[in-house]
Order: sequence, then structure tokens, then C-alpha cells
Amino acid sequence: MKPTFRRPLATSIAAALALALLAPAANAQQDPTATTGTKTMRQQRAERMAELGKGKEEAKQAEDKPAAYPNATRTQPDAKSSGKMIKNLQGLQELFEKRDMAGVVARAEEIVAMPSANAYDKSFAYSLAANAAADQDDQAKAADYFRKAVDANGLDNDSHYTTMYNLAVIQFGLEKYTDALATVDRFLAESKSEKPEHQSFRAGILANLERHDEAAAIYKELIAKNPGDKRILMNAVAALQNADKQDQANALLEDAYKRGMLTESRELRALYIGYMNASRWEDTKKVIDAGMSSGVLQPGPDLARDYQILAQNAYADDKIPLAIDLYGKAAPMAADGEAYLNLAKVLEYSGKKAEAKAAAQKALDKGVKKPDDARGILSR
Repeated sequence: MKPTFRRPLATSIAAALALALLAPAANAQQDPTATTGTKTMRQQRAERMAELGKGKEEAKQAEDKPAAYPNATRTQPDAKSSGKMIKNLQGLQELFEKRDMAGVVARAEEIVAMPSANAYDKSFAYSLAANAAADQDDQAKAADYFRKAVDANGLDNDSHYTTMYNLAVIQFGLEKYTDALATVDRFLAESKSEKPEHQSFRAGILANLERHDEAAAIYKELIAKNPGDKRILMNAVAALQNADKQDQANALLEDAYKRGMLTESRELRALYIGYMNASRWEDTKKVIDAGMSSGVLQPGPDLARDYQILAQNAYADDKIPLAIDLYGKAAPMAADGEAYLNLAKVLEYSGKKAEAKAAAQKALDKGVKKPDDARGILSR
């Protein structure tokens, strides 16, 4: 018997918002130790921290931090607040640290409207307002502020591209997948990021646009480079399943299983459901039994249904003792008495009348759609 179709895995996206750096540096696309005038870029970064009232330790960390996007194509502005605006930005930062998010949004709007506000001041204020709006779960407003922060074009490269990526994440969360793809494509083109999480995010967007073949191709490339990353693996499997490439999805899962990577119930289930759809019944049973023995798979209605599928197949192949064993495993964990009723029928067929009657009574106790079938076994 061919098993009932099961919904394929869903692509999982995990992309956390990150507050844009508060202390910009100049020309981050160059070597961090290179000089701009008489000061290194790391020194300039530390100076901006000091201007915003940060301590020596934080300033030292900022100075030592390497550029996140060293290959970026953007010419980084000499990101610096004008003298009159520094106190305004310091006050805005203090509101954010006090978690006065409504105050952050209101004050940011005031700052960007000031005649003396330059590109950096506006980008900085919009970025904090965006994070504050996101914290208040106003995602539409957060997206608008992140876009304005990017458009103002005043931040150092690290902060600018963090802000752009945050915009893509918010757009994705709002299910504006076309906009999110456009933003992340720009981010990748300009930042030249090769980080797996960024490529994986793009693949996830493509999957949600139902461009599954493209998503699968990206995930497969990422798997080749990052064979131990389980999140990428499961997303690759989901994309392949949705692209109707079940054999390739099964191959990835099978390889991961052999390497001990499938340690959660949903992961093992993805593997054995793939086996079921390929009519690989013995492999299905081995995985389920091993999962039960290890405790990864727990008794429950889902597992009961899967055992019943195996039992039905065994019965169709005239493997009666195996069918009895499998129905016997399914019945106690099933949500109703149907598995007990099927067990009773197979037991009666094999001449085990007393056991069949016991199973039929349990079927009635748990409830079945056709109680007369169970009563018929009890009456014979």
C-alpha cells in the first residue's frame, strides 16, 4: 500500500535583528590598519564611541573589531555627527538604553527634521527608531525606518549593511517576499558577503516565492561547503521536497542519518516518511524502531498512524505475523480504536480468536467508526 501523502517540511528562516553599530568608522572596505589622514580607521571608530559617551572598554572593543564586510563595493562615507548634533544623538541613545521605545521613535523624528542634521545623524536616528519600532512589534514602521536609514546613506559600511539586512528580514516577516528578495540581492551585491546565513536567507525567500528549484540549488551548494550545518541541511531537504525532488531529499537525509545528525523526532520522521513515499518499508521500520529505542521518537498518534501504514503494507504482502506486531505497536498509542480493530481482524484471520476478541473489545473501549465490526468479532 502506498502511504498517504504527507506535507513536506517547511523552510525554516532564522534571521535576528541586530542593532546597527553606534560608532562608525571610515573606509571599512580598506585594511582596518590603513590610515586615513593621520589616524587609523580603528582609531576613528573608537573616537566616535567616545563622542557618543561610551566607555574606554567599549571604545577599545570598537577599535579592535574587524570590518564585517571587508569586500564591500560601497565607498564608505566619513561618518561623523556634526558638533551641534552629538548631544542629540547621545540623548537618543540613552532613551534606547532605558528601553523607552516610544520616546526613541518620537525623538528620532525630531532629530531628522533638524536643519543641522547631516546624513549620518539621519541614518543613525532612523536606525534606532527602526529597532525601537521592531521592539514594539510595529513591523511596518520598522521597515519604513530601516529603509530611510539606508537611503540617508550616512553610516559606516558595517552599520549600513546591517541596517539593509534588517530591512530584508522585516520585509520577509511581513511576507513581502518580492521586496525582501530585492533588498537581500542588493545587500549581497554590494556587501559581497559570503556568509552561509546570508545565502541561506536568500534561498528561504526564494522558497517562499515558490521558486523551489533555485532555492534547492543554493542550499545544495551551501551543504557542500557546510556539511555539518543541520539548519542548512533541513532547509535543503524542504526545498527539494517542494521541488518534487524526493530522491535527492532522501539522499541528503540518509547521509545525515548515517553521520548521526538526525537527533530530533521531526528529522527522523522526515527520513522515514521519505522512505515510505519510496515504498522502502524495511528501511522505514528500521528507522522507526531505532528512534523508539533511542527515545528520539515518542509514542503518540502520529507514530501510531505511521506504524499502521507499515502494518497495512505487511498485510498486503501476506506478512501476517509482522502485520500483527506492527498493529500491536500502533494500537496503544493511537488516538482512537481503529488500530485495535484492524489488529482484531488480522488476529481473527490468522485463527487467534481469543486474542482477536480481546483486541475488538479494546477497539470498542477507545471508539471506532464502525463498532458493529468489532461487535461481530466478539459474537463469533
